[in-house]
Amino acid sequence: MVIDAHGNVASVHRKLMPTYEERLVWAAGDGHGLIVHPVGGFTLGTLNCYENWLPLARAALHAQGEDLHVAIWPGNVRNTQALTPVLAMEGRSYVLSASALLSRAEVPAGHPMLERCPERLADGGSCIAAPDGSWLVPPSTGEALLTATLDPAEVRRARQNFDPSGHYSRPDVTRLTVDRTRQGVAQFMD
Repeated sequence: MVIDAHGNVASVHRKLMPTYEERLVWAAGDGHGLIVHPVGGFTLGTLNCYENWLPLARAALHAQGEDLHVAIWPGNVRNTQALTPVLAMEGRSYVLSASALLSRAEVPAGHPMLERCPERLADGGSCIAAPDGSWLVPPSTGEALLTATLDPAEVRRARQNFDPSGHYSRPDVTRLTVDRTRQGVAQFMD
């Protein structure tokens, strides 16, 4: 869910594909939420968890001018450390990976799997990468408020030699089709 500066819901995105045991509860989402939003001098896009590994989902955001990507993760450095700089270099955009922390002590007493849980179930990994893939804030494994100054001019500089959806794209050779209609169990035509 993207909430604007006035507290209004700007868009809602359903995760395209549930991961692992999420499939026991949730169905596949749709492309309705594959949209970007203006935020200050940036164009914000976001994906959830393993969606960040989907090249075509990322390409859909790149094609809309995304230059500030928020990658949301359940919380493990292994998910953000290698991928965050790659996403930044691929899109020539800033990438903020936001991850959770979860310790065994935070699992409710009496949970049937508590004895099997490691001391740290989620070790964080929140970080910020610049459009060239360098770290502005490397992955964190503790509670912290991560801040960095982001300059839209850095995106333009990085895209001068490679813009994946601009001068370096070849829509005459390859192009992506995105269906953003909300999916449902029935479609009525009168």
